[in-house]
This record gives sequence, structure tokens and C-alpha cells, in this order.
Amino acid sequence: MPPLRLRRAALRQLTPIILGLVLAGMLAGCGDRGSSGAAARAPNSTTAASGFEGGLLPAGLKPHEFTLTDQDGRRVSLSDFRGRVVILAFLYSTSKSAAPLIGQQIRGALDELSLERHRPAVPALAVSVDPAGDTPAHVRAYLRATSLTGRLTYLTGSPARLRAVWRAYRVVPASAGERAYERAAFVVLLDRSGAERVEIPLEGLTPEVLARDLRKLEAL
Repeated sequence: MPPLRLRRAALRQLTPIILGLVLAGMLAGCGDRGSSGAAARAPNSTTAASGFEGGLLPAGLKPHEFTLTDQDGRRVSLSDFRGRVVILAFLYSTSKSAAPLIGQQIRGALDELSLERHRPAVPALAVSVDPAGDTPAHVRAYLRATSLTGRLTYLTGSPARLRAVWRAYRVVPASAGERAYERAAFVVLLDRSGAERVEIPLEGLTPEVLARDLRKLEAL
């Protein structure tokens, strides 16, 4: 066996090589994670090829059926809109930024679509994410402020019923805070069967995008 002095000298020579190999492995691992994260955020090939600007979900998903109560006290079921493409949002009437912005974008899309001759009114639904705060007075005030009175069906219900809808659509409720709600907010287009088909995140939501993707979905 070599003397201890020689073994230590050899170890000192090998240490930079070992550290370099470890660092290279760590950097490669970070690169892989970055690539996979970017791939997860990028539109899938189906979305890009079809021309949708929102995220296109696979056809044939099962609808998340629900029955809730609208701003006028009437029971409304998702199945009531079978055969029509539907705009669905998740809102709370006391939001200071995100929910009013979503309402304005929906109103703009409805305005654009209403200019098309012979087009029936597009169903637009909102499900409450704040059952305690979405009182009738607050909901009416929200609809007035966004010019959606008579154009948006605002649905509320018991906390248990609403939680079931939130889970089905992976919704962040108002109780998580305005910033968390805003980061996760989106509008979804439901196809004629009532299933989720196109998801548009808040950062990409404009009247033009919403109207264009709705027309494309109607044409499928």
C-alpha cells in the first residue's frame, strides 16, 4: 500500500475532478427540470395545430354536472345548456381586481359576438367562489359594474355544493386570498356536451381571444 503521504497527495489531485463531475451532474439535472417545466407550460401540439389560443383539452371528457341557484333565485343545471357552447367563469363579487377584469373581458366578447347576425345569445355562467360574500346585493352590484346584468348567469349555492364544483374544475376559492385567486383564475369554454374543452388563463384572456376560441369550438 502506498505511504499515507502519497495517498493524500493523490486525493488532493482527484478532488477537483470529482467536484467538477458532481457540478456537471447538478447542472444537467437543473437543465432537465427547466426543460420539462417549459414543456409543461407550452401549448400542446393539438392546440397549436388547431389554432386555439387557449389550452385545448381532449375531446370526450365527462361533463361535471351541477345544479345551483342564479341571481334571481332560479335553479340552474349545467344540463340546461346541452347542445350549446358555454362560457364558464369562477368569480366573487367583492374582488377588487381579478373578478372585475374577467367580467369585463367576458362582456367584451359577448359584445363582439352579438354583432354577428342570426347568432343566438351565447350562454355565460359564473360560479361563485365566495358563498358568504356573494350576497344578492353584492352580486347585483357586480353585474351592474361590469355591464353584465341580464347577460351573465351568476350561480351560488351552499358551501358543500360549491366546493364540489371547485374540486371538479380545480378552482382556487376566494378564501385563499386575492393574489392566489388571481394567479389561478381562468375562463373555460364548455363544448356542446357540457365538457371542458378550452381553458384560457387570466393573463391570456381578452375579448378577442375568448370570442375567437368560442367560434372555433362551435365549428368543431
